[in-house]
Order: sequence, then structure tokens, then C-alpha cells
Amino acid sequence: MIRLLGYFFGLACIAFFAFAAVAAVYLMGVSKDLPNYEVLASYEPPVATRVHAGNGALMAEYAREKRLFLPIQAIPDRVKAAFIAAEDQNFYKHPGVDPWGLARAVVNNIQNIGSGRRPEGASTITQQVAKNFLLSADQTIDRKVKEAILSFRIEQTYSKDKILELYLNEIFFGFNSYGIAGAALTYFNKSVTELTIAEAAYLGGLPKGPANYNPFRHEEAAITRRNYVISRMAEDGYITASDAEQAKKQPLGVNMNRGGATLAASEYFSEEVRRQIIEKYGDKALYEGGLSVRTSLDPQLQIMARASLQKGLVDYDERRGYRGAIAKIGVSGDWGPELAKVPALRDVPEWKLAVVTAVSDKQVDIGLQPDLVAGKVVEERKKGTIPADQMKWAFRDAKGVKKTAKSPVGVVEAGDVVYVEPIENKPGIFALRQPPKVQGGMVVMDPHTGRVLAMVGGFSYGQSEFNRATQAMRQPGSSFKPFVYAAALDNGYTPSSVILDAPIEVTSGGQVWSPDNYGGESGGPSTLRVGIEKSRNQMTVRLAQDMGMDLVAEYAQRFGIYDKMAPLLSMSLGSGETTVLRMVSAYSVIANGGKQIKPTLVDRIQDRYGKTIFRHEERTCEGCNFNSWANQPEPTLIDNREQVLDPMTAYQITSMMEGVVQRGTAAGKIPVKDRPVAGKTGTTNDEKDAWFVGFTPNLVAGLYIGFDTPTPLGRGGTGGSLSAPIFGEFLAQAAKVTPATKFQVPAGMQFIAVNRKTGMFALEGEPDTIVEAFKPGTGPADTLTIIGANAQLPPEEILKTSPQAQQAVTSGSGGLF
Repeated sequence: MIRLLGYFFGLACIAFFAFAAVAAVYLMGVSKDLPNYEVLASYEPPVATRVHAGNGALMAEYAREKRLFLPIQAIPDRVKAAFIAAEDQNFYKHPGVDPWGLARAVVNNIQNIGSGRRPEGASTITQQVAKNFLLSADQTIDRKVKEAILSFRIEQTYSKDKILELYLNEIFFGFNSYGIAGAALTYFNKSVTELTIAEAAYLGGLPKGPANYNPFRHEEAAITRRNYVISRMAEDGYITASDAEQAKKQPLGVNMNRGGATLAASEYFSEEVRRQIIEKYGDKALYEGGLSVRTSLDPQLQIMARASLQKGLVDYDERRGYRGAIAKIGVSGDWGPELAKVPALRDVPEWKLAVVTAVSDKQVDIGLQPDLVAGKVVEERKKGTIPADQMKWAFRDAKGVKKTAKSPVGVVEAGDVVYVEPIENKPGIFALRQPPKVQGGMVVMDPHTGRVLAMVGGFSYGQSEFNRATQAMRQPGSSFKPFVYAAALDNGYTPSSVILDAPIEVTSGGQVWSPDNYGGESGGPSTLRVGIEKSRNQMTVRLAQDMGMDLVAEYAQRFGIYDKMAPLLSMSLGSGETTVLRMVSAYSVIANGGKQIKPTLVDRIQDRYGKTIFRHEERTCEGCNFNSWANQPEPTLIDNREQVLDPMTAYQITSMMEGVVQRGTAAGKIPVKDRPVAGKTGTTNDEKDAWFVGFTPNLVAGLYIGFDTPTPLGRGGTGGSLSAPIFGEFLAQAAKVTPATKFQVPAGMQFIAVNRKTGMFALEGEPDTIVEAFKPGTGPADTLTIIGANAQLPPEEILKTSPQAQQAVTSGSGGLF
């Protein structure tokens, strides 16, 4: 018997050693190709880039995997407890693999044979880290063995907290959300530290199968899974039984944050930032680099600029009449589901889609587009009315030429889908609206830093993503003229220099070009100030001809309006193409006293570790970094920007453009009286583009209106009638949140009273005088010198056509040249 037992023992030993040898060979083979687990020490997961406004508000997020990396110290204990209870209750006890959990899974899987249930896994958090970071997701024995080996090694190399940190920042939660920080924002629009026990438990249960516990499609299963995790947390001692019961009674409370632009009216701005980051750093840095981008956007000014431009576009469009419904649906039954399918302008929340249900002479009955909750159309149907007086503009045809109706009957009919806007303080009452065909772009800038404070690229980003503030190349027309006059003031001319405003012919390449003034009339001899204020084309061409277009081109390039400008006389009238952003940047140089600026939408960019990799501010500050104050003087901010325009010239042209607002082509369009305002209108040939660029001492704004395919805006479609009022509307609102200051007068500037018409010295009490700014060594002319007169008209002809010149000569003010 003993010999038999010994025999069997020997066989068992042989079998054991044989099995051990086979296992050792197998493990050596499997281990030979194991990935290097030490790469976990330098783990840098793809992290979302977040874009913030100047006040810190979140504007947009960009990510292929919505993830924000959080160190383990920043994750609350209750959140960690939820995942440990749900996934690996012995996490802090096992060496990487949990034998008890493995045994439990084997028993359960044997019991479930034939039940059709998915085999139960026993992977620890460490094993999941090994699989997610280093292995594939193949359901094979080889992969499970590799996973176990790597888990043992990872546990020997890294602390439990480090392993848990890797796990919580890597796992997938559904809805393109990765990592606990991203999941908290996606599902609850909260930071991790704000999660309740119930919310943490729901997230803790998601990694097992995010699709199975979708809060909208499988709400009951999601609550069951959440409550299971809550029970596990209580059983393991992480929370009390009373806390658990209270948490189970709470609804899921999912408040989805889909990402994208989260700040009102910022879509065009954030998209321009996105393009610039990709151009500078590449798309991988944007979508995976975890950059923190602080922009220059001022949310208040952005909303004001958007509202002002939208109102101007709508006003112009409605004067052209009604173009018809945007869609047709049936209204015999429940119109809600069909109306809910019609896409609305998501970034124009003031407007609502509605369907016409009935029409009478006095009003239109409408049903408003119902909301979607969890992908389903709500049952409530909201209704309202459009009184006839709130849609009178639609009684005209699509060209706005003639009336086609006297009441809503014949304009709209039942089933028409239209846009409406609620009337303030009148519940249930709406005005008829339509998305305008005309478009435009607008930019607001701080002239002293180049920071773009607001940007509007069109009526609606949802309607068109093309950014007309930065991408549209348009002719600036007369808004370019200040730079012609600035070049003149910088090179010997004064604001009271007189130029002939009369018909002129320019021959080039065998062709004759004869520019006209708007309105067709000529003003005779006029000062530079009058030329700017009245936007005279003929005298501007004469001035450019007298200076030479090479000088004008040099100034245009110095101000950044064009990269390379052709020295053609027609370019002096703004016939070249540029962008709103460039024009506003150029005007900012004038507004700040002649200092070059670099326009920017971005103040600072930090990488995922908080290191600053870009800063717009290039000025230096000596003495700003002292640790303490020891009676040293205040630090000095050194302005190292290039002076591209004489400060005195900048003030002179500013003063002349104040005249544009007070007496010229923008007179009466800008209702702001508590601060000085300067600016210039611009209108291109055939009135295809209408511009206005204006500024105060601390704010510059510019815009244009025009069709995307350049088409005449119609008679009266000028910068003064269309664009200047939009600027005025914006500035009236902006003045409420910005301080009122005065334009800074450079030291040495002389102020002399001159005759407004002749530009010569004015005697005390003389009518029609103006105080003009002169540089030292300059002043009013003693004799009336008219630039361009000799080559065009003889003196006697000028005297006939110019009563002002006649009066100047006959009164003995000097000779005529």
C-alpha cells in the first residue's frame, strides 16, 4: 500500500513538474513580447483644449476624446470610493490580481452556463490599466495572462494611488467622454468636486457598459446600476446606510453638456481662435494637447456688437420685403413632431420657429416649435399670434418696391414655417422675422493693445460659418481715405491745405478714368478737413497724384491694410481688397497716437502643465518682480512698439475724422455725447459695400455690409446711411460699460482759428471759423494756394465755380495759385 502511494506520489510530482515546466515555457513565451510598462510613468493622455473669454468664462472645448486630466489628489474620496466599490473592492489589498474575485467569477460563470449571459470578468483596476494602456481588448487566454503578468509588475513599480489616477483619467464613459473630469462635465455639467454621492455612483457604474446605462435610452437600468454601486459603497464602509438610502431616492439628474461654444454669441470668435491654433501648433495640439487658451473676448461687448449688426442687417433686409416661408408642413393634426424636425438658427435664441395655423385680416395664429427632451418631442404645444402691425414690412414684394398686400391674408398661409421674435412685455405676441440675405462683418478692438474684444462674422454662424470679419476680402472704399490724408499730413500738408475738388481725368494704358464724387457734384477748392468730412473723391485723387502713389502705398502697407499695394490712383479711393480686421487694426494705430499694434484674439496659451507657451503682451516691465517693497519707485512699463505715424499727425487726422461724425457723412448717426468720437464712412462703386470704421480714445470698431456675391445695395446704400447707424447703436451700448475719456493732445500742438472754407487765418469774430490743430512751425497759409488748380482749370474758371475762392481773393486774403 505504501509502495502504491509512493508510486502515485511520484506520478503526481512528475505531472506537477511537467505542468510547471510547460507553464514556465508558456509564461516565458508570453512574457517575451510584453510591452514596456514603464511608459506609464510618462503618461500623457489626449486632453481637451479649453478656450476661455477674457473674463475666464468657457467659450469652447476641442477634443477627439473629451478628457481633462486630474491628479489623484484632486479627486474627492467619495468619487474614488464609487469606482473601487463598483470595480475592485479589494483594490488596496491585492497585488494586482484578486484571487477571491477570480474564484467568485469562475463559480458564477459555471452557474450561468446555458443562461445566455455574458461571462463575468474578474479584472482588477490594475488589470484594466494594463489592458487599456498596454494591450488590446481581445478576449483570449494569452491576453488575460499577459494582463495578469503586467498587473503584478505595475503593482511593484507604482503606488496604488498612481494606478488609480491612471485608471480614472483613461476610462471611457460614453458620449465621447474620457476620464472622470470629462465625465462629470459631460453628464452633470459639474466639476468632480461638486458631484454628489448619487452622481459619483452613477459615473462609477458606467465603465462596465456606458451604452447599457444610457440615461435616456435605458434610464431604469441606469438607476438600478447606480443603486447597486451605492449599496456596495455602504457595505464597504465608504458611506453610511442613511446616506445610501437618501442617495437612492434621488433622480439621475443628468444635465448633458454637449461641449462646443458655451458662451453666447462667441461662435465666430472661437472658430477663428481654433483656426489660428491649428495653424500655429497643429491639430494634434488642439485636439489632444490639453491647451488652456485665454482669449481677449469681452462677453458684454460681443453681445452688443452681435445685436447691433444683426439689427442693422434685419432692418435693411425687411425694407426689401418678404421672400416667403422657409418650409411648409401639415397643420391638420399634431404639427409638433414635424415642426420639431425643421432646423432652427441655434445661435439666434431670440428668434423662434413657428408654424402658421390660421390667418385673418388682423393677425396670424402660430404654433411654436416644441422642445426636445432626451431626444423626444415634449407634449406641450405653445401658441401665439402675430398682429398685423408686427408684419407690415412683409406686405411688400421681395424687392421692397411695391405693396402686394394690405393685411396678413395673401402674405402667409396655414402650414408656413416662419421665424418669429417675441415682443418684450407682451406675452404670446410675436413679430414676423426672416433671416437676411445681406451679410456683414464687425470687429471691436482695444487700440492700445490690439486685443480683439468682439468679432461678428455674419448674421448667424448657424446660417453660415464663413467669417466675414477675417475671411471676406472687400473693397474698403472711402474708409481708406484717412490713410491718404495721414500720409499727406506726415509729409508737409496741413489740415487747412486747399485742394481743388473738380472733375479730373486720369489716362492710364490708353484708358481714361474720371472719378466722380458721390452725388455727382464738385465742391471747388476745399481744405483737407472738408475733403475728409464730405468724402470728396476728386480732391482725394488730386492729393494722391500730388504726393505720388508710391508714398500712399508705403503708408497702406505700414498700417497693415495691404501686404503689397499697387501704386494706382484708383487705390486711393479704396478699390483694393482687404478685411474688416485689417481696417480696424489700421484705425487703431491712429487712435493710439501712431503706435504699431499686432491684432490678437489670444492673450495667453498654457500647455497641460500650466506652462505659458504664448503671450501676446510683448512690453517689458522693469522692477515688476520685486519680492517686497523697499521704497523703490513704481515699476515702469516699457513700450517697445514701433512708432509708425507721427503722434501729431495721428491727432490731426483724428480731429478731422471727428468732423466726419459732427458735420460730415456720418452726422447725426452716432448718438453718443459724453466722449469724442471719430470715424469714416466708406461706400464702394455701385454701392456694393457700405463701411464705417470709428473710434473713441479707448475703443475702435469697424464693419461693412454687403452681399456675399457683391451686388448693389440700392440707392442710398452708403456707409453713412447703413453702417454708421450700426456703429452708433453699438457705441451707445458700449458707452454704458466703458469709461469716457478724451483724445490725448501731443505736447507742442498748436491750435489756431482758421476759415473753414479757405483754410486761412481767421480774424476774431469772423463767421464760419474752426480751431484747427497745427504742428510746430506750421500754420494757416497767408495766401490761398490751391493744389491741383494749375493743371486742371485756369484761375478765372476756378473763381467762377467757387464763391469761396472768389470771396477769399476779393477780401484781400491773398493771391490765387
